[in-house]
Amino acid sequence: MSRDDESGKPSLGTRLWQGPRPWWLIGLPLGGVLMLGVGAVAALGFLGFVEYSSTEHFCLSCHEMRDNAYAEYTQSPHYSNRSGVRAVCADCHVPGPWGPKMVRKIQATLKEVPNHFLGKLDTPEKYAAHRAAMAETVWTAMRKTDSRECRACHEQERMDPAKQSRQAARKHSAQWREANGETCIDCHQGIAHHLPEMP
Repeated sequence: MSRDDESGKPSLGTRLWQGPRPWWLIGLPLGGVLMLGVGAVAALGFLGFVEYSSTEHFCLSCHEMRDNAYAEYTQSPHYSNRSGVRAVCADCHVPGPWGPKMVRKIQATLKEVPNHFLGKLDTPEKYAAHRAAMAETVWTAMRKTDSRECRACHEQERMDPAKQSRQAARKHSAQWREANGETCIDCHQGIAHHLPEMP
């Protein structure tokens, strides 16, 4: 073993090439496994909360939604219908694809959560005063995505025009949509919530 000087200390090269101390042999892999475990738990917790925040139970934890939007929704065909298929809040208001879902969650965090704590909609009168603006925001978002959330359940290819009125069959045709540039929400506003009085 080469020495740097007469003091007997090993040279830098010797120290670098020396085998690791026994505690490094255990500490490095254990630290890596621990960090991996912490990361996995954090990721699963985040994903779990994202999914939980899309449940009806979570939506109804705010009295503004429970007392206003949800009360209206329970009177709609999306809540109760002859087929027994029920759409919940997230089916219409939270995108299914991951990227758009996260954008929507961030928007809710930055706008809707603060409004809840500031009491912007905490009375029926305040809710009614903001209803038109809220509806227009949702309708605009649905138009931008060609009513993606509607189409997640209502597939154009599965519709039977023979079971629809002549007017509905015409408006559901691809030719009508291409000629008029309309999407589901243009005709079906108010399907789950009362229509606002527009200014």
